[in-house]
Amino acid sequence: MKTSPVAAALALLAVLVLGTAFATPALAHDRLKSSSPAKDAKVERLEEVKLTFSASVRFPNVVVRSGDASHQDGKPSVDGAVVTQKVRTGLPPGRYVIAYRVVSSDGHPIEGEIPFTLVGRASSPSQAPEASESSPAGAGPGSATASAPESASAESAPATSSEVPATPAAAAEDSGSSGGVPGWMWIVVGALTGVGIGMFFSMRGKKRP
Repeated sequence: MKTSPVAAALALLAVLVLGTAFATPALAHDRLKSSSPAKDAKVERLEEVKLTFSASVRFPNVVVRSGDASHQDGKPSVDGAVVTQKVRTGLPPGRYVIAYRVVSSDGHPIEGEIPFTLVGRASSPSQAPEASESSPAGAGPGSATASAPESASAESAPATSSEVPATPAAAAEDSGSSGGVPGWMWIVVGALTGVGIGMFFSMRGKKRP
């Protein structure tokens, strides 16, 4: 029995199709399915990066860098097909790159780079300074109000005993002692002078014939 050329060609084609169908899964390698941050993404904050592959991976190596500086914190952890890498806190806004390298389940290495941008959080409106910062210690509306009556009472307080005006008797004593001779001494001198003058004229009248 002879085989026709057409049948032979169809059989060969079927062999090629089946061989390709079975060979495709064997030739396909594991790959990166997704990442966080995603490629060329803009994020406001960054605490860790996460890489998800199509199958379980081993020996992960992840670097988060900007220029020549690296910012990863510790070693990456792997959980099946997911690799997580912590990053340092307080990173400044800028352009960053995630460089990774893992070994796939079939033993082939998988590596690549994922660029992204850290834009940071928008600055919130500045809060009003607290009273303790804007005013001196212990100062405030209540203290200003309390200080006014104190100053007013200090100004309106009566003079102390050292400032009390002198009484009339004290003034007379002061005026009498201002000349250095007491007033009563002048009175005695005047009386004696008058008596002396009277006696002089009286004696003079008796001597006449």
